[in-house]
Amino acid sequence: MEGENMSFPNTFVLLGFSDHPWLEMPLFGVVLVSYILTLMGNSSIILLTLMDPRLQTPMYFFLDNLSMLDLCVTTTIEPQLLVNLWGPEKNIAYWSCITQAYLFHWTGCTECALLAMMAFDRYVAICRPLQYTLIMRSQVCVLLAVTAWSSGLANSLLQATLTLQLQRCGHHTLDHFFCEVPLLIKLACEDTTANDLSLAVGAIPFVLVAPFLVLVSYTFIAKAVLKLPSAKGRYKAFSTCSSHMVVVIMYYGPAMYMYLQPPANSTQAKFMSFFYCVITPLLNPLIYTLRNKDVKRALKRILQSQGG
Repeated sequence: MEGENMSFPNTFVLLGFSDHPWLEMPLFGVVLVSYILTLMGNSSIILLTLMDPRLQTPMYFFLDNLSMLDLCVTTTIEPQLLVNLWGPEKNIAYWSCITQAYLFHWTGCTECALLAMMAFDRYVAICRPLQYTLIMRSQVCVLLAVTAWSSGLANSLLQATLTLQLQRCGHHTLDHFFCEVPLLIKLACEDTTANDLSLAVGAIPFVLVAPFLVLVSYTFIAKAVLKLPSAKGRYKAFSTCSSHMVVVIMYYGPAMYMYLQPPANSTQAKFMSFFYCVITPLLNPLIYTLRNKDVKRALKRILQSQGG
């Protein structure tokens, strides 16, 4: 009985960046500004596509889903991070920690799948333009989005359930700034072979298959674009894909580096995680809006209509 009670502490301790205390206040400022801008940027994209019928296309439908995921990641991680950076207390309630780990795993897996589906959308638009409206009809887009969200949910539920069953024997200190499943597994004082295996197998569709599908899609896209006769046509085709390519590199790059080749020290791991948890959700809407004439025109039309 005592072992069972000790396996469920009331709180976890998130060490965060406490080994570099001089960094905590500057990071607090960075996170606070990033949090506000991320909420504004991603919410604006969703509102724009809802208000302007010209943006209600498959590409912007998937972009809305990406913005929703970025909002979920942001609200899951950053409020608690702000609390921990502000004061000496680094505690997080037990169920808050479990919820954070579950939601982060869900949104992370879903985003991997969604980026692959966005690459498929670009492949159809460039390589099968005459069949685009037939292939990427609304029912197919909804089905793809539901598949991405539900596959992430299923994997997250499986990993979270297996992790909750582990005995932690009073271990409750996490050397990170948020709770995630692999770190919770490391706190166990029993054999975690089944958990490690489940985590590795569950990651295959998202960390290996999804990036591979993105790579295949862009290989076909590159071949099709290079065959276009005019330089203007090639530039236009590449420009429609460039934003997505940048987002893919920013997301998969740090994530694959973290999970396929773990950094030598925890500080390096934290800053890599900081990039894709805080900076990437902030940059995504900027990348899509700054290089996207359709979004700029939609924003201008809405502002003019409100002004008029």
